[in-house]
Amino acid sequence: MNSFIPFLWLLLGAVIQLFGFGRWMTPIAAWLAPVFVMHFAHAMPPLSGTLWIWFALAVALAFSLRGVVPIPGVAYLALPVVWGLFAALPFLVDRLVAPRVPGFWATLIFPAALTAIEFLDSRVNPYGTWGATGYTQHGVLPIMQLASVTGIWGIGFLIAWFASVLNWAWDQQFVWGSIQHGILIFSVLTAAILLLGGLRIAFAPEHQTVRVAGIGWPKGIIEAPEFLRAVEPDLTDAEREKLRSAFTKIQESFLSRSAREARAGSKIIVWPEANLIVFQEEEAAFVERARALAREHRVHLVIGMATLRPGERYTFRNHSVLLTPKGETAYDYTKTTSVPGFEKQYSLPGDKPIPFADTEYGRIASPVCYDMDFDSLIRQVGRSHTDLMLVPASDWKEIIRLHQPMAEFRAIENGTALFRITRWGASGATDPYGRQLAWMDDFSSEDNVMVAHLPMNAGVRTIYAQLGDTFAWACVGSLVASVGWFAARVVQSL
Repeated sequence: MNSFIPFLWLLLGAVIQLFGFGRWMTPIAAWLAPVFVMHFAHAMPPLSGTLWIWFALAVALAFSLRGVVPIPGVAYLALPVVWGLFAALPFLVDRLVAPRVPGFWATLIFPAALTAIEFLDSRVNPYGTWGATGYTQHGVLPIMQLASVTGIWGIGFLIAWFASVLNWAWDQQFVWGSIQHGILIFSVLTAAILLLGGLRIAFAPEHQTVRVAGIGWPKGIIEAPEFLRAVEPDLTDAEREKLRSAFTKIQESFLSRSAREARAGSKIIVWPEANLIVFQEEEAAFVERARALAREHRVHLVIGMATLRPGERYTFRNHSVLLTPKGETAYDYTKTTSVPGFEKQYSLPGDKPIPFADTEYGRIASPVCYDMDFDSLIRQVGRSHTDLMLVPASDWKEIIRLHQPMAEFRAIENGTALFRITRWGASGATDPYGRQLAWMDDFSSEDNVMVAHLPMNAGVRTIYAQLGDTFAWACVGSLVASVGWFAARVVQSL
C-alpha cells in the first residue's frame, strides 16, 4: 500500500470528526469518523499511529469546540489536547489487543475501550459527561431510547462497535464468506435496538397534560458584564446601588410576565437559573412577593435565584425554589455542581440531595443547569420516581445546539418529562421519551416566554435509574481484562 494512503484515511476521519461532538454536531458523523481513523490505526505501528491520531483529533476538536468551552486565550488549547488524548486511547487499545483476539470477537475491544474511557473520564473531570459519544445521536429517537437501559454509554458503545465491525470487514476486503456471520450478528442486534426503541415510543401511554410556562431573561435592563460584576468581591457601594435598581426592574418583569402567563392558563411557572437576582438582606421581602403571586394565581412557581452575599467566601448562592399555590416553600435547593472557572470561584456549593415535591401534576424536582451534565447525580431524580423535571438553566450562544440536547438524555435515562428554561441559550421541553414538546432560542425570541403542555403523573420506571452504570462498569472490567491479558502475553514473549 502507498505509504500516504493511510494518512488520507486519517485526514478524512478528522474532517468528519469536525461534525461529531461540538458546534456542528451531526449524528451520522459520529458513526463515520472512527471508521476511517481506525483503518489508519490498523495500517500503522501502534505508537506512531496513536500519536498521529492524537494530533489529528486534537486539531479537529480545537475547531469544533471553539467557544463551546469559554476558556480564554492560549489556555484554551489545553482542552483539545487533553480531549484528543482520551479520544486516541481507545484506538491504541484496539491496535494492541484486537489483532490477538480471534475472529469477529476482536471487534468488541474498541467499543469496550471507548465506553470505559469516556465513562471513567466523566467521573473524574470537572466537565462531567461533556464530549460523550452518545450525545451525538440527539434527535434519533429510537437509538436515544437505549439510554433508558444503559445510559448514554450504550449508545456510544453501539457507534464504536459499528466502526470496528466495518473496519474488520474492510481488513478482510469485504469478502462475504469471511464476514457474513459477524455482519449478521451486528445487524440483528442493531435492528433489535432500533425496533425496540421505536416500539417503546409507539406504545407510550397518553396522559393528561398541564400547561407550563418558562419566563426568560428580560432584555434591555442589564447586560451580561454588569450582571456578572455583581458577584465580584470588590463590588463598590456605587455599583451596588446601580445594580439594585436594575434588579428591581428584573424582578418586576418576572412577576408581571408570570402573572400574565398564569392568567393565560399556566399552572406551573419556571424561571431560569440565577435570573432572580437579589441581595441577601432583601431576599425575604422578594420571596414574600413571589408567595403572594403563587397564592393569588394558584400556581406552582420555580424560581431560579441568585442570592448575593457580598463579603463572604462565596459571594452568591445559586438555588432553585419551589413555591406552592398556597405560597409555601416546597423546597429550596442549592446547586450541587459549579462550572469550572467563574462559577466555581464564587458560587456556594450545595451538599444536599436533589429534593422533590408531590403535587397534583406529579412529583416535581428542580436540579439546576450544570447538574444535568452529571448523569450519576441526576439519577437521584429517577430513583425518586419524579414525573416532572423543571430545570432553571443559563448558557451562552455557542452551546445552543449542545446543552439542551444533552439535558434531554437525562429525561430518557430517568423516565421524566423535562422542562428546561434558559437564559442566553436554548430552552426546551420533552416527554419521558425525548419527544420534543417545545423549543425556544433566547436570541431569536422577543418576549422570551416558552409554553409547553407536559404529561401529568407520567413518570416511567427505567432500568438505568434502578441499575445505574452497570453496563459502563462492565466495559471498564472488559478494558482492564483486555489490557491485563495483553500485558501477560507480552511478558510471556520476553
